[in-house]
Amino acid sequence: MAASFFEQAVLGADPQALALVERSRSGERREWRFGEIARAVLGLAARMPELGVRRGDVVMTLIGNRPEWVITLLACWRQGYVALPCNEQLRAKDLRARIEVAQPSLIVADERNRSELERAAPSCPVALIPDAALFAGADDRAIPPAVPCAPDEPALITFTSGTAGAPKAVVHGHRYLTGQRLQAEHWLAPRAGELVWCTAASGWSKSARNAFIAPWLAGASALLHDARFDPSERLELLAAEGVNVLCMAPTEYRVIARRAEPSAPSALRHLVCAGEALNPEVLHCWQEATGLVICDGYGQTETGQLTAVRDDGRLHAGSMGRPLPGVRAWVEDGELLCDPRSVPTFCLGYIGEEVRRADGGRVQAAAGGWQVADAGRRSLWRTGDRVREDEEGFLHFEGRADDVIISAGYRIGPFEVESALLSHPAVAEAAAVAAPDPERGSVVRAVVVLREGFAPSEELARALQDHVKGETAPYKYPRIVDFAPALPKTASGKVIRAALRQSDR
Repeated sequence: MAASFFEQAVLGADPQALALVERSRSGERREWRFGEIARAVLGLAARMPELGVRRGDVVMTLIGNRPEWVITLLACWRQGYVALPCNEQLRAKDLRARIEVAQPSLIVADERNRSELERAAPSCPVALIPDAALFAGADDRAIPPAVPCAPDEPALITFTSGTAGAPKAVVHGHRYLTGQRLQAEHWLAPRAGELVWCTAASGWSKSARNAFIAPWLAGASALLHDARFDPSERLELLAAEGVNVLCMAPTEYRVIARRAEPSAPSALRHLVCAGEALNPEVLHCWQEATGLVICDGYGQTETGQLTAVRDDGRLHAGSMGRPLPGVRAWVEDGELLCDPRSVPTFCLGYIGEEVRRADGGRVQAAAGGWQVADAGRRSLWRTGDRVREDEEGFLHFEGRADDVIISAGYRIGPFEVESALLSHPAVAEAAAVAAPDPERGSVVRAVVVLREGFAPSEELARALQDHVKGETAPYKYPRIVDFAPALPKTASGKVIRAALRQSDR
């Protein structure tokens, strides 16, 4: 059986090599070496069976971007447990829903999340951090042996963002962990010894794979910053820590471009982005300020990374790149499709569908007590995303299949309208959705959040309509412009367009 991620990335590293740089909310800084990480993992691995955890059981985390989060995940994967990282922004109702679906046997949570977790009323044991004893070293006899896990044995549960309905529990196998080597080489692209900062909060699809998994597979170290997003502080940390590779959400790149002044610290070498398309004006802003091109990428919770813009020195505005080497992905009737068998990080399936517990998860059966009808063995996956391919083979995201607006026979991608609106100085955020129309079937409705110093008015609405007509094809302009104090979003920051469509009914 192939070496596990823990064996490859942690035990295979120099024990004195830098693994993590920790920056706490209080401003404290600590460096973690791989030897320290390994000892903490073994200490937790020795403690977990005492808390009732067995192979195949789910261990849920409610921890921020802290080393304890990383150590808990590593201990799970070493022992054949299934990790369920949850974001700290989730409320009791969200947590309760995840607990009911995943049925964790243990929850490891930060003390600061205790009250919210108690309102979710879990029935399993809860271990709170900070607790040095939880990760304390144990003698060799107390440390359980590592559990060899097959590539299709469950390792990680991540809930979808719920942009088009209730979140679903996606189960990834151990192949997902080592499979990150592909995007680590061809997109994130850190060099051995460099420092990578993926700012995604723990609990989301992009967080674990780019916060430490991909960097470690490439021989790099990772920065963990356990604090809320602040544009100025973000730039200060980039310079202070000598970050070489920065991975941020599109929203963060946008906000920094608007509220701060992007700069190029001497160590910064590579910028990447994923989650949604970046607007051309933001791409140009960062390129002018840093001399670097933001390399976009695309993937889904179910698939992992599928496409990437390679750093060739050219700005591919609005493109999410080409398929990663070996990944078979193509556009058919305007929708992006892929062959799961060619995707090393493709999921096993959803809990309750392709993935089910075998006798409560306690039977030492194949897949660690789970019954798996591996979704990765299918020949076709429909992403549900509308994508356009240009003459060079670069792919451009146009919106979800249910987000594309068809008005008077025209197909209008919301991103095109939103990009035009965001280039107006009055607009801070914008979302475009379809609104019913008796003549055209649907028309474009824009929901706009204004920047400080601007107030809603009929005159401004008309000005925005005219601006869009000047920026893109006139048939795409929003015939309806509504102003709102904020856009409805998932906890991961994605706009919930379904909520906007319903608000117009």
